[in-house]
Amino acid sequence: RRLALRARDWRAPALADALVMDPERRTRMVAKMPGLRLDFARQALDEAVIGELVALAQERDLEGWRGALLAGEPVNNTEQRAAWHSALRAGKSAPPEVRETLARMRTLAARVRGDGRIRRIVNLGTGGSDLGPRLLADALGDGALDARFAANVDPRDLQRALEGADPASTLVVVVSKTFTTQETMENARAAKAWAGRGGQFIAVSANEGAARSFGASEVLPMWDWVGGRFSLWSAAGISAMCAIGPDRFDALLAGAHEVDTHFADAPLEQNLPVLLGLLGVWNVNFLGAATHAVLPYANALRLLPSYLQQLEMESNGKQVDRTGQATDYATAPVVWGAEGTVGQHSFHQLLHQGTQSVPCDFIVAEADADEDPCHAILRAHAEAQAETLACGHDAPGLPSARRHPGSRSSSTLSLERVDARGLGRLIALYEHKVFVQGIVWNLNSFDQWGVERGKQLAGELLAAAPRVPR
Repeated sequence: RRLALRARDWRAPALADALVMDPERRTRMVAKMPGLRLDFARQALDEAVIGELVALAQERDLEGWRGALLAGEPVNNTEQRAAWHSALRAGKSAPPEVRETLARMRTLAARVRGDGRIRRIVNLGTGGSDLGPRLLADALGDGALDARFAANVDPRDLQRALEGADPASTLVVVVSKTFTTQETMENARAAKAWAGRGGQFIAVSANEGAARSFGASEVLPMWDWVGGRFSLWSAAGISAMCAIGPDRFDALLAGAHEVDTHFADAPLEQNLPVLLGLLGVWNVNFLGAATHAVLPYANALRLLPSYLQQLEMESNGKQVDRTGQATDYATAPVVWGAEGTVGQHSFHQLLHQGTQSVPCDFIVAEADADEDPCHAILRAHAEAQAETLACGHDAPGLPSARRHPGSRSSSTLSLERVDARGLGRLIALYEHKVFVQGIVWNLNSFDQWGVERGKQLAGELLAAAPRVPR
């Protein structure tokens, strides 16, 4: 109730006024950890609102739930499972089976990258078995292998992945926990027919028997305590490890572990995942935002919005709380976006002058790996977009069609650089943000029953219809 009362004070043009009247907020409203900086001065709130949001999180026992998550307790109550993805990047403290699997992955990736016989790797998976590894390979791939991905059962997707490939120099990775996922197995059977006797297949699955029967020469494990959309750190990331190399994958894990440590230890008022999550709660539940835009100003991160769509919307796109009761408040917003500066010539018109106010995350790198002069252009554009959204543009005599109303919220996330460690930090940051919001909304962020009904019904329809061979 106190937050609802405070929200009345932050309707337009309060943000633009605050930035003018209180210039020091630009230095005060910042939170940092090694390699990451969150600037939320352009959010429509103040320190008093942050204090009330933190109190709300404490009322929901965020700290207790955080401890349970990081300890591997069964926080997924509908399936009685842990969501222990943090254990996958815990280094020497990781469970023995994690360390053993990572060692197998490193050996396999080094062999694939080093012997010269494999020139293409094709990942067959869908959802979390596709989006995470695809993001890593696209962002960090070094060209040692041609990494392709097929997630859609539409035959054209697999055709694109195999186009121009030779079975003798192609490694196919089939990623399915049950080894029954319809889209993945349909593509796997088609790839096997394409490869013939020269096919080279490995699998990532909990169903080793089915994977061996299919013809996988090696089977890496998947565990029930790792959800698909949190699995890129696991054996589900083997295609990415082959594409980026074991050393970069290790750096990715190390960056994520740094965020895990910060999330566990930092005070809530200075905790980046907590703040990012609470900013979203404020915008959704108290300022009425229905969507959220993610705008990475780095081409290496062009697939991040698609990755975050699944991470956020599959986790918290729910209308029933942990007790089975219908919520009477909004939960996850629609997440969307594109890389900057491409989006500026597409949908930023709506962000600036549309009738909907869309909170945004601008993601920038403080330094570019190649120190390209164009990097300064990217940073300038991101800053200009965020500043115009917040402050508007309403000079005397300006025609109404050229006016920008301003007071539109955004945060700026700055990475030290877009490299493997930085990407690990960034992804783990958003993982924990999702968890924070799930606790505040009293949701189980780790099941996805809304996905299951459509799959079941599709199976029933297919069973009733004649099948045409592929």
